[in-house]
Amino acid sequence: METPHRIIAIDGPAASGKSTVARLLAKRLGFVYINTGAMYRAVTWLALRHGVDTSDAQAVSALLDSTPMEFDVAGGEGTIRMEGIDPTPHLNDPDVAAHVPAIAALPKVRELLVARQREYARHADLVMEGRDIGTVVFPETPFKAYIDASEEVRAKRRSDQGLRDDLAARDKKDSTRAAAPLKVAEGAQVIDSTCLTAEGVVEEVMRRLGL
Repeated sequence: METPHRIIAIDGPAASGKSTVARLLAKRLGFVYINTGAMYRAVTWLALRHGVDTSDAQAVSALLDSTPMEFDVAGGEGTIRMEGIDPTPHLNDPDVAAHVPAIAALPKVRELLVARQREYARHADLVMEGRDIGTVVFPETPFKAYIDASEEVRAKRRSDQGLRDDLAARDKKDSTRAAAPLKVAEGAQVIDSTCLTAEGVVEEVMRRLGL
């Protein structure tokens, strides 16, 4: 997809620090920040709200087809509304965290959300973070970074957020799913955030991408 706007793709596993880095980078550059993980969590929240089995592709597809969804921008960041409700306060709920890998593995969900993610690029320069931005959503962008960190550090970051995700299981699901598995995009700059501050990672991303 060709776009008149610049796209900075920030990918990486859970708790690698990519969300914090992407948000800071967007503010530094005056770009719009888009957290695609929040979009998948919002769909997960919606499915749980309606009692839909998150592994039932047909049921989830039917729910999406019948649900009004709004993806917009406010304050320099992406916004989400499902059935007129902002699900943001619930996106880190334990149930949502437990079921989002199943939702993210469904091709129909990915097809719908990738289309919405690409729409953002028609209107603004973006820093977009997720797990398939440089490989699937915007593979043609020359600005790609893959943020990683040791499993121990990622687990501590998750704990500090009050979350108890099984990162090893999540990594395996994300990297082995059939639809858009997590992997380093061709041409991406791999940056280890284990021993760096968030600002330090931002500086490294800007240096390596020539921003």
